[in-house]
Amino acid sequence: MAQTVELPRVSRGESGRGGLWRVVVLNDNHNTFDHVAESLARVLPGVSLAEGYRFAHRIHNTGCAIVWGGPREEAEQYWDQLDGAGLTMGPLEAA
Repeated sequence: MAQTVELPRVSRGESGRGGLWRVVVLNDNHNTFDHVAESLARVLPGVSLAEGYRFAHRIHNTGCAIVWGGPREEAEQYWDQLDGAGLTMGPLEAA
């Protein structure tokens, strides 16, 4: 079983809109590699299907992966879309 790596987190409800934020996807036992890769490629700008598969393998092997970083508003949008696709999401993190 993969071990989940705990990272410093800031919950979505915290104040402060500036700075860079990270979108983290967690490993789970119900999403397939195909679904994770396709969802990442569909939602995240600049992520190809091949890169989506690399992320999926990293998520599976390490327990999580930072899949995007940038301004909070965009991070929230991508987090919501990936969550809506059924991926298991970690809280948004301040970079």
